[in-house]
Amino acid sequence: MAHQKKNLALVGMLAGFTMLFSACGPAATDVPPTQAPTKAVVATAAQGAEPTEDPAAALPNCGTDPIVMKVVFETGWDMPTKLTEEFTKQFPNVTWDITMEQFANLITTTPLLLASDNPPDLIRLPTMTSFAQDGLLLDMDTYATTFGWDKWPVPQLNQNRLDADWVRGSGTLYAMGLNYSMTGIFYNKKLAAQIGMTEPPKTVAELEDLFAKAKAAGLQPIMEWGSAKSGMGLAFPLQNLMAAYGAVEPINDWIFQKAGATIDTPTNLTAAQHLQDWIEKGYFPPDINAIEYTDAADRFGKGEGVFTFNGDWQNGGYDAAMPGNVGFFLMPPAVEGGGYAAMSAPLTYGIAAKAKHADCAAFFFDWAGRNDAARQINVDGMGSNPGGPADAKMPTVKAGSVTVDTLAAGPKLSGAMDFIANATSAIFAQGWTPELQKMVGGKQDAAGLLKAVQEEYLRELSQ
Repeated sequence: MAHQKKNLALVGMLAGFTMLFSACGPAATDVPPTQAPTKAVVATAAQGAEPTEDPAAALPNCGTDPIVMKVVFETGWDMPTKLTEEFTKQFPNVTWDITMEQFANLITTTPLLLASDNPPDLIRLPTMTSFAQDGLLLDMDTYATTFGWDKWPVPQLNQNRLDADWVRGSGTLYAMGLNYSMTGIFYNKKLAAQIGMTEPPKTVAELEDLFAKAKAAGLQPIMEWGSAKSGMGLAFPLQNLMAAYGAVEPINDWIFQKAGATIDTPTNLTAAQHLQDWIEKGYFPPDINAIEYTDAADRFGKGEGVFTFNGDWQNGGYDAAMPGNVGFFLMPPAVEGGGYAAMSAPLTYGIAAKAKHADCAAFFFDWAGRNDAARQINVDGMGSNPGGPADAKMPTVKAGSVTVDTLAAGPKLSGAMDFIANATSAIFAQGWTPELQKMVGGKQDAAGLLKAVQEEYLRELSQ
């Protein structure tokens, strides 16, 4: 395979809007490994029927001549790279030139990469609105119609659409997901049992009581990261608290840049005050501002921390570190009986407007959603719903793995959000991360945090 450039680094986060896509139908019939699929093959694959159209009427594909796909992936997990390896097994004419970047770096480097004379065919997007406005991302509506993506469950595509006013949620398709992740709370089963946890908490108050018991027992209540290189992980519990105390629609409106939206609301203030209280009570590691994502995942896997707020992409790592000893539950509501909400979204990738191999990139997206081997890699590597057609075969899941918990949690969701770090291209680096770090250091309070982030948001939108 082509040389893979891997920069040491850490992971950032993506997270987002909507996930629940049930996929429990018959197995699809995969295209023979060296054959570029035709429209007839794709259209009849789910039913296992023979092609009825002339094979010459081919969909966009990778052809048979040698192709080197230039791609930019995010550091921290190897699932996308494993997908490319499987793709090359099935389509040997395609090899990959892979660059790995930290999520925080992608925020600043993506526009330069997309605008270059040799842009990536596929790129992990930290955000997409400004890049689409600048004409740097390919309009994929034709591919959506040609491949039949517009017949997939609607939420899979809508979060990556932009309308005429550049508001996300409808309109032109500028990106696709390689899977659909969900966030929540992971826990160390043995340590949770030590503090008397016999079932997931039903309210925020019950969760906070568990934090207090862990602290009193001399355990680290919550393991989380806060380094600027990774992006401040306290945005995860904060957004979970926002959804526990308020509706998800205003949060999505703000992320999607709806006119007049604000993050500085009374319910979000309540959420931020709870987070500030958790900080002041010592529920997070004292060195959190220096902890990178990979370090936090490693420390939790070694038993440091009863709980951690993270996403299902980390399932494989947690299972490997403490097999059979890690569980997952959704953030509980403020009041028992209330609905459950979560950050849930696609692992979003775009095609550069000037990509040399756009057809092959689009075919890769389609393959990742339909092909049984690709879908299994997705679940094994990320623990996330692989998306794709509603009747696609759901991959097998190892009994006792935390993926059993994360997939089971999906149907409980009554609300889903994009990640608050995705509102603008720089809001994570210039707003949430520094202000939350100040809160950890006692130099910012809940009210000041929201005001500062809203001011940064408006500043960016005015540019």
